[in-house]
Amino acid sequence: MIRIAGISCIYGFGGSVPMIRIAGISCIYEFGGSIPMIRIAGIGCIYGFGGSMRQKKNYGAIDNFRLAAAFFIVAIHTGPLQSFSETGDFLVTYCMGRVAVPFFLMVTGFFVLAPYQKFLGRTSERAEMAALKVKKFLKKTAVLYGVATLLYLPVKLYAKQWSENLGDWFKELFFDGTFYHLWYLPAVLLGCFLLIGMMHCLSPLTISLITFLLYIAGTAGDSYYKLASQVPAIKSIYEGIFGISSYTRNGIFFAPVFLWMGVLIANGKLEMDTRKAAIGLGASMAGMLGEGLLTFALEWQKHNSMYLLLIPVMFFLFELLLSMEGKSFGIVRDLSMCVYIIHPISIILVRGAADAVKMTDLLVKQSLVHYLAVCGASLALSFAAAKAMEWIKTRAWEVG
Repeated sequence: MIRIAGISCIYGFGGSVPMIRIAGISCIYEFGGSIPMIRIAGIGCIYGFGGSMRQKKNYGAIDNFRLAAAFFIVAIHTGPLQSFSETGDFLVTYCMGRVAVPFFLMVTGFFVLAPYQKFLGRTSERAEMAALKVKKFLKKTAVLYGVATLLYLPVKLYAKQWSENLGDWFKELFFDGTFYHLWYLPAVLLGCFLLIGMMHCLSPLTISLITFLLYIAGTAGDSYYKLASQVPAIKSIYEGIFGISSYTRNGIFFAPVFLWMGVLIANGKLEMDTRKAAIGLGASMAGMLGEGLLTFALEWQKHNSMYLLLIPVMFFLFELLLSMEGKSFGIVRDLSMCVYIIHPISIILVRGAADAVKMTDLLVKQSLVHYLAVCGASLALSFAAAKAMEWIKTRAWEVG
């Protein structure tokens, strides 16, 4: 048995199964042979590698949550409850809302990287299709990043945020993002490349430990930075890190663990019903809210993107969504992506319109009205963009 910060996991590679403990959560992962039972906070589950991917065809709840996650991201950049309560806004927006980005990372791990991991090293048509799917995703994300960068280039020039330093360009392009909300795109790209590399040379157990430890290191540079930096040697290390990346919520420390969680869940044989997943989510979310309040009150935070309990929160949230039936609306996928890309433009438009009609007090200073106005504008613009993308895809299919 291995114990790391209290979480218990068992990984089996055939024969006897060693125990690992990481943060109070008990898990069993099996990579061949019979499939043992997992216990996570008293909840029974099963993960098995070597069998087929989980046989679930209805991902309606996952698809529909994409839009909710996108609006959480809008909230993070507008602070909808600031006019009412700073503490309430912090808990809802900067604690609960932090599920948004890990959710999208887990979706990528679940649908894109999991088939690649499952068929890695095999020579079959399905293995080729899985590899092709990864290549298409990476290419599409890189193109999207380039388009989004060009879209916001005039805004950067107008705001005089253009950097002439080559080092700053490197920092923005690969870590911080070329605009403040675009950091996710280089993060998911870098995270995917790191995981793919690890898949080729490391065992699943080793990947799990590495991604978890990277996340812990990232958390020490995020919500716990003011505490960790009290040690001079640790402070020096993070100052070096911040020289190339303004935050640790990037493709090295933040993205890999959630991408890998998506892979583990997809390639596992999990038995968790809606009730148990909801209980686990409620308990872990309550713990994370407490963790957020503690680190905020003690002024430990450099940023507030990474919490220790965000890992179990995301596990139970994803399992809850997988356990739920729901109708999937195809447009939601493009719509959520467009809301994420476009919402800073909507913020600018709402502020400009409010100033033009002399309604700044209502449309800007009243935080909830401002948030709703930005969401409305983002949704309208994104719906038009998503419909245009849908039409382009249909025409391309017809021509092809």
